[in-house]
Amino acid sequence: MENNMENQPTIAERIHALEKKNEVAFAGGGEDKIKKHKSGSRLTARERLDVLLDPGSFVEVDRFVTHRCTNFDMEKTRTPGDGVVTGYGRVNGKLVYVYSQDFTVFGGSMSRTQANKICKIMKMAEENGAPIVGLKDSGGARIQEGVEALGGYADILCQNALLSGVIPQISAIMGPCAGGAVYSPSLTDFIFMVKDTSYMFVTGPDVIKTVTHEEVSKEDLGGAVTHSQKSGVAHFAAEDDKHCLLMIREVLNFLPSNNLDDPPIIPTKDRPDRIEEDLNTFIPDSSKKPYDIKELITKVVDEGYFLELQKHYAQNVVIGFARMNGRSIGIVANQPQVLAGCLNIEASKKAARFIRFCDSFNIPIVSFVDVPGFLPGTEQEWNGIITHGAKLLYAYSEATVPKITLITRKAYGGAYIVMASKHLGADVNLAYPSAEIAVMGAEGAVNIIFRGKLKESKKPNDLRQELTQDYEEKFNNPYVAAELGYIDEVIEPSTTRKRIIDSLEMLKNKRRRIPQKKHGNIPL
Repeated sequence: MENNMENQPTIAERIHALEKKNEVAFAGGGEDKIKKHKSGSRLTARERLDVLLDPGSFVEVDRFVTHRCTNFDMEKTRTPGDGVVTGYGRVNGKLVYVYSQDFTVFGGSMSRTQANKICKIMKMAEENGAPIVGLKDSGGARIQEGVEALGGYADILCQNALLSGVIPQISAIMGPCAGGAVYSPSLTDFIFMVKDTSYMFVTGPDVIKTVTHEEVSKEDLGGAVTHSQKSGVAHFAAEDDKHCLLMIREVLNFLPSNNLDDPPIIPTKDRPDRIEEDLNTFIPDSSKKPYDIKELITKVVDEGYFLELQKHYAQNVVIGFARMNGRSIGIVANQPQVLAGCLNIEASKKAARFIRFCDSFNIPIVSFVDVPGFLPGTEQEWNGIITHGAKLLYAYSEATVPKITLITRKAYGGAYIVMASKHLGADVNLAYPSAEIAVMGAEGAVNIIFRGKLKESKKPNDLRQELTQDYEEKFNNPYVAAELGYIDEVIEPSTTRKRIIDSLEMLKNKRRRIPQKKHGNIPL
């Protein structure tokens, strides 16, 4: 018995053995593969977590897990962690769960075991009410495992769907992401991509060439620029890995940890009653002259800081986060500089999804309105502007968070209704004296109402001008809507910041319940 005890390794030896195992796990796919991976300013899976998380805060989970596959001699190659690093840490002190795929281990490919690790950390995030960030860098499903790998993907996708609206989910595409793998990030709230080193597509260039005979590069098909400008799949296109990870930290600063928490409050020295005299002359006298709505936004939010999302996609509508008196808000604004601020299919989808995100996580929505209508044309109609425009209407109507609307200039027709009007449940509706709230522009209205008179007139142009001026005086102003209670107050533009903050303070304890149901049937 004593001899057996003497043969047992000492505590020091056991600790040394642990250190050796840790070294093997930290080495990932080995020095050669890491060196190859890092060429081109790419970081390793663990280095990415070091940038994303507060220093020294990362705690790893399942470091020594390995795959169980015995096909094709796979049992001879087992790497601790199996191609993904999972765990939790802090971002500016806030608890965040993370997983980071390691391309140096089997190309970061998804195995049954890797999926189990990711699902485990996702469930921990759900149970502890904290955001989850996935850093994607994978060659796809591990072919040697067949349907088991596909089952792993499916389990992750199901978790993504169930956690939607419960905790914030963020995906960073930091390498390849193809086939079934692309659906996990598309189910999350925000997608970040890295220029030149990441891509997403369901079918790659080779398959496309075989089936449709089109020739296209990976970058043009599914690179960061393509998805941030053309498809709208990505919210941000970063310059490199570090830039991507720092942007994720910035977005997390605006978000609550879960759907039961309020957004964070960041103390500010920017006075809530600050008057911005420049705004009194900011809106052009001519309703046909464009201006930059983002300039107005930065003049009224805390410290002039506005974090825009999907900056290069559907630029006729602007969305993003800011703070007012320290509180996070979501901003939706028409952009008169692009398509005169008209709503189209892309803008409707972009704004609607952002509104639903804000509503899921208790972030008040402030809408700046200058919209002449929906973009006309056969392309819009044939591609379903009716359905896509209804998404925006649906999103505003079902949102129960505080909703504040400011009409700066035009609010015509159905677009007036859709852009957070009082009729869709907006709590506070403000307007500038320059606001024009009508079924349509004055000239168009006159051409319809007085069609007969104009046809009979000997001087139709003079009559048209006279009638247009009369229509503008009667309807192209905010006061008819104010008389009906559709506008709560017509404000001096210089007081914009104060009036919005007053409204947010008044609404901070708002409670509104929608009719009980399993869920609505949003027009998809």
